[in-house]
Amino acid sequence: MNVLEAKGLVRAFGATRALDGLSLVVEKGALYGLVGADGAGKTSTIRALAGLIRLDAGVALVLGHDAASGDSRVRHALGLMPQQASLYPDLSVSENLRFFARLFGLKKVVYRERSERLLGITRLAPFLDRRADALSGGMYKKLALCCALLHQPEVLILDEPTVGVDPVSRRELWALLHEFVHEGMTILLSTPYMDEAERCQRVALIHHGRVLLAGEPPALLADFAKGWQGPRPPVFEDLFLGALETAEAA
Repeated sequence: MNVLEAKGLVRAFGATRALDGLSLVVEKGALYGLVGADGAGKTSTIRALAGLIRLDAGVALVLGHDAASGDSRVRHALGLMPQQASLYPDLSVSENLRFFARLFGLKKVVYRERSERLLGITRLAPFLDRRADALSGGMYKKLALCCALLHQPEVLILDEPTVGVDPVSRRELWALLHEFVHEGMTILLSTPYMDEAERCQRVALIHHGRVLLAGEPPALLADFAKGWQGPRPPVFEDLFLGALETAEAA
């Protein structure tokens, strides 16, 4: 089953085309990565699939429904963790969680059960009274993740979740994502890091608002290696740079 679909997405900001006919499909239960340099179109793709920007052409679907329609089924199915600050800095950890619980209309008993589990697996329980603006980068991202997961979405969308995060917190965040996928959640995330791209089940290499390559990282790398003439076996970064050079030369 296709959980997310982007069909010919086009969006221009002035003279710049952030999305230029981009298409991709994310299947149920997948951990799908969008990889690309700054300005490639990763954030615009995520915002389109979350129904947050108007498209000039194409359609973004969530569980078969138009992401921009305002359909309650889309809102309840999605959990979004944007790249920029998504929490209230002057509220504590517990106050941010309670605020988002009210937004989702969670009953107290449901909120208590879910927040306790999320705080436990993210190890934020000892910091309930700490303000969000006093958290470390990694702790802040974990709290944002908790807030996005409170309503138990079927699909979790994250925009560069590990940027600005220390190595230990980065590893812990990835462990959490793999745990969620193991439990049946579908995850779409963007990343500028090649090592993170290889941790995904499928990836799409994005450049100038288009998908250059898409598939399973090992298969993509094996296919690229057939024509490789370097002094060492190629790594995923070589594949990415090679795809960019080919696109620029076209």
